[in-house]
Amino acid sequence: MKNIKYFIVLMGVLTMFASCNDEFMDRYPKTAISEGGYFKNADDLKSYINGLYNDGNLLTGGSFTDDTNDNVTIYSMTNDTWNMLKGTLSSATAGGWDDWGSLRSVNFFLQNAGKAEGNEADINNYIGIARYMRAWFYIKKVQLYSDVPWTNKALASDDPDLFKAADPRALVVDSIIADLEFAAANMSAEMGNKTRIHKYCAYALLSRFCLFEGTFRKYHDELNLASTASQFLQKAVTASEAIMNSGAFSINGSSADLEDLGNGITGSIGYRTLFHSQNLAPVSEIIHWADYDPSYRSVGVGRIKVDFGLSRSLMDNFLTKDGKPFSSVTGYDTKPYVEVFTDRDPRMAEVGVYPGFGEKDPTYGNPTPPFGGYPQLKFYPDPAWRKTSDASSEGIVIYRLGEVLLNYAEAKAELGQFTADDANRSINLLRARLGMPNFDASREVDETLRQQYKKTTDNTVLAIRRERRSELACEGLRLNDLHRWYAGELFAAPAQGIYISGLGAYDVTGDGVPDIAILAKPGEEGPIASLPDEVKSKLSLQYLEEANGAPTQFYLENGTSGRVMFTTDKAGRKWEEPKFYYRPIPQGQIVLNPELKQPFGWN
Repeated sequence: MKNIKYFIVLMGVLTMFASCNDEFMDRYPKTAISEGGYFKNADDLKSYINGLYNDGNLLTGGSFTDDTNDNVTIYSMTNDTWNMLKGTLSSATAGGWDDWGSLRSVNFFLQNAGKAEGNEADINNYIGIARYMRAWFYIKKVQLYSDVPWTNKALASDDPDLFKAADPRALVVDSIIADLEFAAANMSAEMGNKTRIHKYCAYALLSRFCLFEGTFRKYHDELNLASTASQFLQKAVTASEAIMNSGAFSINGSSADLEDLGNGITGSIGYRTLFHSQNLAPVSEIIHWADYDPSYRSVGVGRIKVDFGLSRSLMDNFLTKDGKPFSSVTGYDTKPYVEVFTDRDPRMAEVGVYPGFGEKDPTYGNPTPPFGGYPQLKFYPDPAWRKTSDASSEGIVIYRLGEVLLNYAEAKAELGQFTADDANRSINLLRARLGMPNFDASREVDETLRQQYKKTTDNTVLAIRRERRSELACEGLRLNDLHRWYAGELFAAPAQGIYISGLGAYDVTGDGVPDIAILAKPGEEGPIASLPDEVKSKLSLQYLEEANGAPTQFYLENGTSGRVMFTTDKAGRKWEEPKFYYRPIPQGQIVLNPELKQPFGWN
C-alpha cells in the first residue's frame, strides 16, 4: 500500500483540485483545505465534486474498441491482459494498484459533506455523486482482484488501516451496492446535456454491475457464492426497470431509417447515430456520454485502422436478416469478404467496414484487412464532418438504453423468468429498429453458440448472449462478459480473420475489381501476373513471408488457403482457470504490506 501513503503525504487532498474551477482555487490556499472553513454549503460541495470529475479513476470515459477480447484478431499494442495470454504477466511485471489517492479524495469529501447547511436535496445530490464515484472505483478493483481493502474514511499517514488485509468480496460488493442505491435514491434526475452524473447513471451502473456480480457468482465455483447470485440478478432487473419505466429514454431510430448500402447489404441510420455523432445530448437512447476534445479523439480513432482487426468469431455472430444463425447459410465458412455482409443483421455493416464503404468515404480507402481481420467501422468519424477543425471530438457512449434492455433480458433469463412480454419490452425493441424478426431462442441458437458457452445449456440465455455481442460490439464490455460467464478460453483460442481461398488477388469493395493480394513473399507474384498492369499498380500487397523468409504478421491456416491466422499465436495463447479471471497485485505492494494476499493462483 505504499502508493496510498505516497498520495496522502505528497499530494494531499488539494492536489486533486489542480484543475478545479477558478472560484475554488481563488477562495483557498493551494497548500491546504480548511475542513471547518470550506464545507459550508451546497456550492462548496459542487466545487469539490467538479474537481473529482477530472479523475479518471472515479469515472468511466467509455470505450470505442474491444481490443482485449475475442472480438478482435490480435492487438498490436501491449497491456496486462495480452501479456497474461502470452505468459509474461506476473506480480513482478503487473501494473495497477496505485490509484488509492483518488479514493481518499472521495472519502475526504464524504466525511465532511455532512457539515454543509442548506437545501437537503442539493446536499444529498452531491453526496450521491461522490458515493457513485466511490462505487465505480471499487467495482474496478473487485473485477480485477476480487478481495480488496474497503475503507470509507480518508486515511491519515499514520492510520494502521493503510496496511490492513483485504476484505472479503462479499463485504466490498455489499458496500458498493449500498453506495449506488443511495446515489440512485438521492441524486437529481436533471440530466442537462447528459455529460454529468445524474440519477439514471446510478441506475445504469447498478444494472450493469449487479448483472456482472450475479452471473460471476453463478458461474465461478471458486468463490463459493453461487447461492447469493439470484439476489444480484434481481437487483439488476429492478435497476433496469427504473430506467425502462421512467419514460426518459427510448430506442433511437426505427426500421424506417434502414439504408440500402448495395450488394444486398443493409445499414441502420438510427443505430449508426449512436456512434458517429459529435453531440449525443439530444439522442433519445443516451443516458450518459463523454464529450471528448479533438486532441484525445484524433489519437484514439486512428488506432481503429492500424492496431487490430475484427475477428471472424464476432462477424459470424451476427444473424442473417431472417433471424437465423450465419452457420445455417450454405458455404458460410468459406464466403469471401464481399459476400459475408450480404443479407445480414444491419448492425454488422455498422460495426465492420462493408464492401462499397470506400465509395461513400474515399478518404478511408479500400478496407484492407488489418492484421487479417475485418476493419472496424463503428466509432470511425463520419466523413461529413471529419475534415472540420473539431472532427475528432466524436461523442462516446457510456450508458445507453440498449445496454439496459439487454441487462434486463439477461438477468430475467438467468433467473428463469424471461417471458414473451419481457422480450417485447427489451430485445424486440432493438430488433424493431433493425427490421429484424422478433426474438426466438429456438431459431437463433446453433451448435457453434453452444460450444462457445459451455457453462450453460439454456437456449434463452445463449441467444441473449448472441444479441448482446451484436448490439454492444466494440463498446468495451465484452471482456467483462467473458469473465463473468467463465468463458475466458474463447479469448485464449487462436483468433481467425477473413477467409482466403488461395494466394492471389481479391475484391473487397464489391465492384468486381481486385483490391488486395495475398502472396507468399516479395518476388513470388505469379498469382497476380496475368492481371492488367493498371489493376496490379493499385493492389494492396500483403505477404505471408518477408523476402528473407521471416514470417510477417499472419499466415493461412491451410498453408496457402483458409482463414487468416496470426504468427504471434503459433506458440499458442495460454489460459489458466480460474487464475486468469483475476490480476496479480504488484509484488512490491505485497512486500510493503504482507497482509495482502494474491488472488486465485497468482504468486
